[in-house]
Amino acid sequence: MSKNNISKGHEKYLASIKKRNRTILITQISVFILGLILWEVAAHFKWIDTFLTSYPSQIWKLFVNYTKNGNLFYHIGISVFETVAGFLGGTLLGFIIAIGLWWSKFWAKVFDPYLVMLNSLPKTALAPIIIIWVGAGYSGIIVTAISVSIIVTIMNMYESFMSVDEDLIKLLNTFGATKFQVLRKVVLPSSIPTLINTLKINIGLSWVGVIVGEFLVSKAGIGYLIVYGGQVFKLDLVMMSVFILAIISVLMYRIVAIIENKFTRW
Repeated sequence: MSKNNISKGHEKYLASIKKRNRTILITQISVFILGLILWEVAAHFKWIDTFLTSYPSQIWKLFVNYTKNGNLFYHIGISVFETVAGFLGGTLLGFIIAIGLWWSKFWAKVFDPYLVMLNSLPKTALAPIIIIWVGAGYSGIIVTAISVSIIVTIMNMYESFMSVDEDLIKLLNTFGATKFQVLRKVVLPSSIPTLINTLKINIGLSWVGVIVGEFLVSKAGIGYLIVYGGQVFKLDLVMMSVFILAIISVLMYRIVAIIENKFTRW
């Protein structure tokens, strides 16, 4: 629809939506800045123990130092690589397996109790076993991230596939559509919102798997910085690492949100 075909009322509505979104963004940023200011003031007046909590200006100085010597980007690059690999691997494998279970009701019934059992297991507690099996390098950490997100992906997507309107499927079957055509024309398009939500969930799950893996075996990465900072009681390093982790997670979430806007606009 071109702008010339949009009514005045609709233009006013769109403008109000943009204004509301802009207000929400400004409020979010203001709350964050206010929190940092209060944190800095509390540290300045000794209302908090800065040895335990550090404070924004000290964290910023440490960030600048790590940035200058290049160590920070090295650690960030490793963690981001492991997370993206685990995120893509867990999502793609889970999506493919969910399609396979939808395709064959027999195997869906066979694997149903196993999926429930695997979903109930604490995957992070199994990380040491996974790393021993796969290896103590990047592969072990990536597989740990995959193991955390793959079961959630399978269960979410399979449930979405099975909840597609049966009348639409029967209509396509009436016209002689194959199972692949039903999958491509009805099931997959109907499951796009669930897929987007699963991607959002898997961002956090993948980071959990990576950080746990780095806690155990890594000699580099954000998880390693957190462990090292805790071991030497350098809590400003721990807080800086947590801030960086949060910022990267938000950026990844925003990328998924952009994809969501593109695919669900219709």
